[in-house]
Amino acid sequence: MATKKKTTISSVRRKRIVAVNDRMQKRYRYELVAPIGRSFDPEFKPELTPQQMLALGVFCGKYMTDCRKEFPASWWKRARLSPQRRDCALNYFGVNASQPLSVWRAKGWIHSDDPRGWFQWYCRYYLGRRMPEEDRRQIKRWKAIRRHVAQVRRNCEPGDPHCRPRQRQALLHWAYDSRKI
Repeated sequence: MATKKKTTISSVRRKRIVAVNDRMQKRYRYELVAPIGRSFDPEFKPELTPQQMLALGVFCGKYMTDCRKEFPASWWKRARLSPQRRDCALNYFGVNASQPLSVWRAKGWIHSDDPRGWFQWYCRYYLGRRMPEEDRRQIKRWKAIRRHVAQVRRNCEPGDPHCRPRQRQALLHWAYDSRKI
């Protein structure tokens, strides 16, 4: 009598590969190894999802507008985007709180896998990509931004959106919900 081989879910699960072909990356591929929005490093506790950040208004509406296909369509439904050029009025706090990509490159903050910077890393991490060494580096950078939370708390009345709007907007860019400070 022939016995049937028992198949487990893990042996059947297909690799989830994302292929990227946009203005800044050609033929780049990465594997999703974690469930979307889960299995984060215990030290990484962002207060906002990429979808929430895009809906609030970040990066003057011009961040990653040519690579929408890489990410879930739901992320873009309520995103505050500028089709032509940067429009900082689209930012939640209505101010520019970004440094040019050239500054990020000069300071060595850009990793070749994420040529657009931290937010691109976060979006891909959120989707389930894991790159242990780069993840540690980016989480360390994210944690360092927390000092701005303390500065807003120390210098502003709770809930005053007019106090330190540039700093509050910068915190939104790093997934800290500065509207609640």
